[in-house]
Amino acid sequence: MIPVILLQLHETAQALGTEAIKGEISLPIIQLVIKGGWIMAILGLLSLIAVYIFIERYLVIGRAAREDKNFMNNIRAFILAGKLESAKALCQTNSSPIGRMIEKGLLRLGKPLNDINAAIENVGKLEVSKLEKNVAGLATIAGAAPMLGFLGTVIGMVRAFYDMSMAGNNINIQLLSGGIYQAMITTVGGLIVGIMAYIFYNIVVARIQKVVYLLEIRTSEFMDLLHEPAKK
Repeated sequence: MIPVILLQLHETAQALGTEAIKGEISLPIIQLVIKGGWIMAILGLLSLIAVYIFIERYLVIGRAAREDKNFMNNIRAFILAGKLESAKALCQTNSSPIGRMIEKGLLRLGKPLNDINAAIENVGKLEVSKLEKNVAGLATIAGAAPMLGFLGTVIGMVRAFYDMSMAGNNINIQLLSGGIYQAMITTVGGLIVGIMAYIFYNIVVARIQKVVYLLEIRTSEFMDLLHEPAKK
């Protein structure tokens, strides 16, 4: 029975393919999406969320990565000159993760260097957690979208076989096209959204790592700076 059905589907597909070539039949993208069913609506929503998170995080991380090249030189000059209040004021006007970390270090001056370093690291961790806000959402979408697409594939095939069982011997490609469309379109949609979210996630994570590296460098510079007055 199944080989006969497959043969009928193959012959019908060939006939439709010939007709499509002759008549130049085309199907708009929007109609394909509609044929995917309710799962395509969810995938569309997930794609919008992924794009929003990516753009928002990209801009936030970009602002955090901006650095005044003279900032550390000015901090160094103020500290060596004993102008701590000026150094604190400079940190407050800087409005960046680096500025907030250095300001915390300046507020801890007079305490053991290990305590100062720990205070700076705590602020750094807080700043990094702010940068990582909603990034896990991209990872979730990257993993969930292909699974949703596969769910649509299973539902579409179930629908196709159900229609086949109800049709008896009157099986034709038009009868099965709804389920087959849903099966194939949701798979494609899930993969597209998943791949897009995966790329977005890796771009954002790479940019965050660059900011973390920059924060670590500036922390080391500040801690080295605190040793200089003691050497003189």
